[in-house]
Amino acid sequence: MFIEVNGTRLYYEKRGEGRPLILLHGNGEDHTIFQQALLLLEKRFCCYAVDSRCHGQSGGGALHYTDMAADMLCFMEKLDLRDVIFYGFSDGGIIGLLAAPRTDRISTLIVSGANLTPMGIRLWERLKIYAEYLFRKDPKLALMIYEPCISDDVLAGIRADTLVLAGSSDVICERETRHIADVIPGAELQILEGEDHGSYIVHSEKIAKLIIDYCRTSR
Repeated sequence: MFIEVNGTRLYYEKRGEGRPLILLHGNGEDHTIFQQALLLLEKRFCCYAVDSRCHGQSGGGALHYTDMAADMLCFMEKLDLRDVIFYGFSDGGIIGLLAAPRTDRISTLIVSGANLTPMGIRLWERLKIYAEYLFRKDPKLALMIYEPCISDDVLAGIRADTLVLAGSSDVICERETRHIADVIPGAELQILEGEDHGSYIVHSEKIAKLIIDYCRTSR
């Protein structure tokens, strides 16, 4: 399905019934990374798996995390979604961190592998992204080089029940992940042993079980 929001056109899949759950992918991906997880999630929630602007089947526009967060705020308003569980992976997690303080529609926030600034990415991964950008000039890569810039004040404004996730071998520095969880009021932190940035998320049921378990215990 398509929806016009904030000057762009977003594609999303809607599956299941119950409390609304938004699933948002990372940089260069689309909603299909959640296909395995959706098999479990759709039995418990009304799932909205969205393609971010400039990704998948969605339209284009200015490519900044603040615009992408505004897209999701408009998405929830247009569909009148309330008591939302917002799950974001990588770029999707950044978008969740930016959107959650600006709405009372998100009551549960779960982020995986999110960073506050480009310096939150491990040096070797930043160098790899920069080298690839010099070769390809892909604006999605530029997004990761120059953004985000999320302050502690923004994090402190999050009132949703929050779970912060990362793999023990994540490309995000562990100190960044721990800082996010420390500043968000009441946030829970899980560092998943043996997992990397996306191993428990992309085409995996593991993330579904983590979402279900957290939503069961946090309410």
